[in-house]
Amino acid sequence: MLFTTATTYDVADRGASVAILPVGSFEQHGNHLPLATDTVIACAIVNRLATEYNVFKLPPLTFSCSHEHEGFAGTVSLSSRTLANVIGDVQESLDRSAVRHLVLVNGHGGNYVLSNVVQEANVSERRVALFPGGQAVNDARRHAGMETGAVEDMHGGEWETSILLSEHPELVGQEYRNGDHEAPSRPHLLVTGMRGYTDRGIIGRPSLASAEKGAAALDSLVVSFAETLKVLTE
Repeated sequence: MLFTTATTYDVADRGASVAILPVGSFEQHGNHLPLATDTVIACAIVNRLATEYNVFKLPPLTFSCSHEHEGFAGTVSLSSRTLANVIGDVQESLDRSAVRHLVLVNGHGGNYVLSNVVQEANVSERRVALFPGGQAVNDARRHAGMETGAVEDMHGGEWETSILLSEHPELVGQEYRNGDHEAPSRPHLLVTGMRGYTDRGIIGRPSLASAEKGAAALDSLVVSFAETLKVLTE
């Protein structure tokens, strides 16, 4: 289930003081993963966290900053200004419901602006966190036995394909077995976008993916989240 089915009474009874917001994207993921891949992954993480922690699960943001993927069919972006404003509006609305803390569960690496949004929100007091951070992702990769690292496995590779194979295998095309494309050095990505380094839309090695790796990565993220929650709310 991608979306929450909770009623207002369910939320009131739960009494959570921390909301978690999946932030996805709608962008190309080659020919073996859907445009909604990042949203599906963010929701998969949030669903797992909500089973282990007392948090208020919000529905996903399905559009974000995918400008590096422009030129590939189907990609739709928001400006960084719009995304930042939407997050701010969500936080203000939660405040009025006495939910003081918000965790952004980000499924798209191109949402650089979220780091600034979070830092600004925490100037006076700890209010917002961004998850998973680089350390949590690296720990999850090691726990899952993934062969690639986050730099080389940028897009549509072992990490993303494994999580979808674990949670939604029906969304993964068999082309992943032959979809590898390596471009570990991308010094001008901000200028050229993905087109400067791949015609297929993939940078990584999806052929290494497995459902077992995806499940293990999610298990690790559930454990790592405890520290994020502690630092945010202490």
